[in-house]
Amino acid sequence: MKSKVINLLNNVITHLIYTIYPIVLVLLLSYKDPLFLKVLLVPLISFILVSLYRNHINAPRPYEVNDTEPIISKQSKGKSFPSRHVFSAFVIATTLFFVSKVLGIFLIIAGVGLAVLRVIGGVHFKKDVIAGALIGILSGIIGFYL
Repeated sequence: MKSKVINLLNNVITHLIYTIYPIVLVLLLSYKDPLFLKVLLVPLISFILVSLYRNHINAPRPYEVNDTEPIISKQSKGKSFPSRHVFSAFVIATTLFFVSKVLGIFLIIAGVGLAVLRVIGGVHFKKDVIAGALIGILSGIIGFYL
C-alpha cells in the first residue's frame, strides 16, 4: 500500500508540473507576452546543461549502493546526481514565479514534495535532491535576469 501511494504521488506531482508548464507557455505565446522566450529558454538550456553535467558525474543511485529495491519504479544505473526531476520542478517553479507568484509558490511546494518522495522512494540520495533544487532555483533566477 505504501509503495502504491508513493508511486502515485510521484507520478501525479511530476505530471502536474509537466502539464502546467506547457499550458503557461501556450498562454504566454497566445497573448504575445514578451516573457515567453525566457520562460521557454531558461528551463530548456538549464535542463540540457544539467543533463550533460549529470551524465559526466554518473553518480550511483541508492539502490545500486545499498543493493536494495527502490519503491519508485526505476531500473536505470547511475546519473543520480543531481536529481533531474527535482531540478526540473524547481527551475520551472522559479521561472514561473516571475510570471505568477502564486503559481511559482505552488510549484515550489510541489517540488519539495517531489524531492521528499524521490528520497523516500529510494531513487535519490538527499544530496541529489538538495542539489537539484538549488541548481534549479539558481538557474531560474540567473537565467531570468540574463
